[in-house]
Amino acid sequence: MTSLGSLKSTIFDREERKQQYQAHILGLNAYDRHKKFINDYVTFYGKEEKPSTLKLPIKTDKDTLREGYRFIRSEEDDMDPSWEQRLVKRYYAKLFKEYCLADMSQYKSGKIGLRWRTEKEVMSGKGQFLCGNKHCNEKDGLASYEVNFCYFEAGENKQALVKLVACERCAGKLNYKRQKEKEQLEKRQQKHDRRKRSRSKSDDDDLDESQESEERRRKGKRALVSSSDHKIDEDDDNIDEFLEGMFP
Repeated sequence: MTSLGSLKSTIFDREERKQQYQAHILGLNAYDRHKKFINDYVTFYGKEEKPSTLKLPIKTDKDTLREGYRFIRSEEDDMDPSWEQRLVKRYYAKLFKEYCLADMSQYKSGKIGLRWRTEKEVMSGKGQFLCGNKHCNEKDGLASYEVNFCYFEAGENKQALVKLVACERCAGKLNYKRQKEKEQLEKRQQKHDRRKRSRSKSDDDDLDESQESEERRRKGKRALVSSSDHKIDEDDDNIDEFLEGMFP
C-alpha cells in the first residue's frame, strides 16, 4: 500500500512539473522558445557540458534582408519561393523607386552609395524637394540628374540608370574624381607641351648659333682671300718699280 501511494505521488509530481514546463514554454515568444530548446538540447545531449547561458548565432530578419536584398530585383529573384526571399520582396515593395538618396561621404575617392527612399522620406520630401544627399537638406538650386550607377552585388558587377535630385554643390561631388583626373591629365599635357616647346626652342637656338658660326667662318675666309689679293697686287707694283730702277 505504501509503495502504491509513493508511485502515485511520483506520477503526480511528474505531471505537475510537465504542466509547469508547458505553461512556461507557452508563455515564451518564438525567439525565447528557440533559445530554450537549443540550450536544453546542448545541456542534456551535448558531448560536453555547456553553460545554460550559451549564446548561439541567431539569424535575424535584418540579416536576411542584408543577404537577400537587391537594388533592382530580377525575375529569378521573384520566382524564389523561400521565406527569406518573400521577406525581402515585401520589404522591396515598400520602397519608392522614383528617386534615389545618395551617401557622398567618400565622394573624393569616387565612391558614392545610392538607395531607394522609404515612405517616411517620401512624406518629408527628402530626395525630391530636398537635396538627395543624405547629409544635405538644401532646398534651392535643385536639379534632377540621371546617374549611371555602377555597383557590385551578389558577386556580379551591375549598373542601372537612376534619377537623383541634388543641389549645385552636391551635384559637383558626383563627378569630383573624374573632374580631378581630367584636370590632372590636362596639367600633365600642358607640362609635356611646355617641355616640348622648350626643347624645340633650344634646338632652334643651337641651329641659329651654328648658322651664325658658319657665317662668321665664311666671312673670315672671304676677308683672308681679299687681303691675299691685295698683298699680291702690292708685290707686283714693287717688282715693277724694282725693274724700272735696274733698266733706266
